[in-house]
Amino acid sequence: MNVTSILAELKSERTRIDQAISAINSLDSTNHYAVRTSTPKRRRGHMSAAARRKLSMLLKQRWAQGKMGKKASAKSARTSKPTHRISGAGRKRIAEATKRRWAEWRKKAKAA
Repeated sequence: MNVTSILAELKSERTRIDQAISAINSLDSTNHYAVRTSTPKRRRGHMSAAARRKLSMLLKQRWAQGKMGKKASAKSARTSKPTHRISGAGRKRIAEATKRRWAEWRKKAKAA
């Protein structure tokens, strides 16, 4: 037996097996060859100066027409609701209760 011929046959067999493995790896689930590329870089869109000017003019027109302002329906619904305001006495009660809570919290913090 010639060792060199056996070694050459084994190497060629290994090459065929490697090629078969790489071909199987490149197939996706639909049995189509998948295009393997490096991870795509994120491309950001660039706007030409003319397009920026055009967009600026259009937005200025919209502002001038009042289309970008507050909607009238939301404003009318807001004014139709009655407004409830807290009285001075109610505000004072809330402030005193808050001060008491903070005093208790500080007392507990010092004790701990």
